[in-house]
Amino acid sequence: MKFNLASLFAGLIFGLGLILSGMANPEKVLAFLDIAGRWDPSLAFVMGGAILVGLFAFAVARKRTLSFLGFDLKLPGTTRIDKRLILGGLAFGVGWGIAGFCPGPGLVALGAGEAKAAVFVAAMVAGMAIFEVVERTRKKA
Repeated sequence: MKFNLASLFAGLIFGLGLILSGMANPEKVLAFLDIAGRWDPSLAFVMGGAILVGLFAFAVARKRTLSFLGFDLKLPGTTRIDKRLILGGLAFGVGWGIAGFCPGPGLVALGAGEAKAAVFVAAMVAGMAIFEVVERTRKKA
């Protein structure tokens, strides 16, 4: 129960941050990607802030074995850049550029009732399901 409440609180803070920064608005994201037109650099500042918070958080996390709530801390086990990582990043970037959403803002916009977000979230879930099928098939082979 403690974990569920902490997850809910973290999700609410994250969603509120996305709304306040305007990042749940796909037009804002697409304006950031429009470097040849009316470019909006505000997303770069949001990303920069997230990177600074992440650097601090991972520096603290590397020194711990348990989370602040007492659960096992699971950090990424590899830093290797391989073909799967590059292809996944490219697929993510293309989807982000087409829709103007990444998963967090897409869910926030879905909660706000935006129809475009419903299509994005459905496609995202379908992509996750396809990935799972491919991974299970790959592991059996």
